[in-house]
Amino acid sequence: MNRHSLLASALLLSTLSACSPADKKPAAETAAAPHFHITDEVMKELRIDTVKTKPMLDELSLTGQITPDEDHTAKIFPLVGGVVEKVNAELGDHVNKGQQLAVIRSGEIADLQNQGTAAGSDLAIAQKNVSVAQDMFKAGLSSERDVLLARGELNKAQGTAGKSRKQLAIYGVTPDGKYSLKSPISGFITDKNVTTSMQFNSSNVENLFTVSDLDDVWILASVFQSDISKVQPGYTADVTTLAYPGRHFTGRIDKVFNMLDPDSKVMKVRVKLPNPGYLLKPAMYAQIKVQNAAGGTMLAVPASAVVFDKDRTFVMVYKDRDHVETRPVKIASTVGDLSYVASGLKAGERFIAQNQLLIYDELND
Repeated sequence: MNRHSLLASALLLSTLSACSPADKKPAAETAAAPHFHITDEVMKELRIDTVKTKPMLDELSLTGQITPDEDHTAKIFPLVGGVVEKVNAELGDHVNKGQQLAVIRSGEIADLQNQGTAAGSDLAIAQKNVSVAQDMFKAGLSSERDVLLARGELNKAQGTAGKSRKQLAIYGVTPDGKYSLKSPISGFITDKNVTTSMQFNSSNVENLFTVSDLDDVWILASVFQSDISKVQPGYTADVTTLAYPGRHFTGRIDKVFNMLDPDSKVMKVRVKLPNPGYLLKPAMYAQIKVQNAAGGTMLAVPASAVVFDKDRTFVMVYKDRDHVETRPVKIASTVGDLSYVASGLKAGERFIAQNQLLIYDELND
């Protein structure tokens, strides 16, 4: 026998004892007599709460799709054309900032290296020429103008050599003349458009990789015209997914796109939320419930305290252990874990907020 059955049995025994033959009274008095008594054992399982006035909230249900946070996403394009020799990352992999993603053999890199070698040779010659010109000027065998011309050529050679070094540094060229494509940020590979031995031209190739930091994610949701007034930046969003039934993620609307899609005639809003453990994956569908202030106040009870039976709703109003009333109520709306009561209850009345079905079943068999 489970715990609830034992409690119900305890309550039933109390009910029977309250109605024993020794306590029989005239019919007029019997109608007003208590029908049962809640025992100490059962009382421990109940929670008594008070009807309170709460600010009214409205709830809007939306659907959307999870996407990476574009403010923390990098699309990685190659700076040179060539042939892919090696790919070191696959779709979905986590990579660190500076990690090598691919190695490319490039004719452009070879040209740059040749230019760098030539620039180095020109620089060495220019330095030698300046030294010779200065020695000849001191010996009276050349004019000061010859020295100035030699120094001018040295300055140009230094500029060319410096430019070549910077270009090779930007490209991340290895000593063997290959171009290394590296990740500029840490994150996950969310798009990959490269394979080993692929040939491409840097002037017309799409991004080879996309890296996204998924610590936070976005949800782009569609809002119909009739609901536009119900969404504003800052509103709280409760998010659920098919992948994790019963688990709720909390975010906020951080942007409202104040224009309608010309085809669907809906407006987009963006929800930003943290992604603990990277549970939320790009392209997942999500259900979003947005709560906002509807204005005014109304009596409210926890939604879990409401009993639904035979197309009617009830709240178990508690007066004392011998007097519990099955009170019919009219629920105006339920938002989140609150049910707003249009009629049937008064502020300050006490009710059973936990395990109320134990009492309801005994009183309404």
